Formats: sequence, structure tokens, C-alpha cells
Amino acid sequence: MDSIDTAASFAAAAGDAAGQATDRGQAAFADVNGRAKAAMEKTGQVVEELGSFGKGNMEALVESSKIAAKGLETLGQEAAEFTRRSFESATAAMKTLAATRSPTEFMKLQGGYARSMFDTMIAETSKSAETMLKLAGDVAQPISNRVAIAADKIKVAS
Repeated sequence: MDSIDTAASFAAAAGDAAGQATDRGQAAFADVNGRAKAAMEKTGQVVEELGSFGKGNMEALVESSKIAAKGLETLGQEAAEFTRRSFESATAAMKTLAATRSPTEFMKLQGGYARSMFDTMIAETSKSAETMLKLAGDVAQPISNRVAIAADKIKVAS
């Protein structure tokens, strides 16, 4: 009976070893499966964040474009108004100059008109430059905000 007992104990030991190997294999598979699931969830979150970030960037560009369009419209209206005022002023000056009686009076009026137009042009140019600088800052603000958010995300990711 010695060989039967040995065969039986060998079979039992083999069964135990097979069971342990199966258990270890299942545990390893469960571990790999859990890690893969966690990696997929993390990848999904990253993709979702990238989509949200991209959407935010597009919204910032749209907002910036709206600000630029409104600002350019305002600048165009101001330029048209300045042109209208300049034309009216030039027309009035021509009428006044045409009504002069002497060359001295003509030169005096023409010099005054030239000074007035020069001062007006300097003031209008300064006003336009300030408006353009403000508009450039306003247009850049939404994009600047998105850059700040991106920098914060990069800091967090590092």
C-alpha cells in the first residue's frame, strides 16, 4: 500500500499546487485587471479635462474676437465722425477765407485754421492711440486668462 499512499499523496499535492497556482493566477489577473481599469479611468479623466480645456480655449478666442470686432466698429465710427467734423470745419474755413478783404486778413485766418487743424489732429491721434492700446489689452485678456489656467495645470501636473 505504500505506492498507493504515495500516489495518492502525490495526487493530493499536485491538486493543492494546481489550486494554489490557479488562485495566484486569478489574483494576478484581478490585479492586472484592476490596474488596467484604473489606468483607463485616469485616461478618461485626462481626455475629459483636455476636451474641457480646449472648449475653454475656443470660448476665449470667440470672446476675444467679439471684443476686437466691437472695438474696431467703435474706432471706425469715431474715425467717420472725425472725418465729418474735419470736412465741416474745412468748409467753414473756406467760406471764411473766401470772404476776406485783404491778404493780411487771409494769412491770419489761414494760419489760425492750420494751427487749429494741427492741434485737432494731435488730439485725435493721441485719443486713437489710447483707444487702440486699451482695445489690444481687452482683446488679449481672455487669452491671457487661458494661458494662466494652462500654467496652473502644468504646475499641478509637474
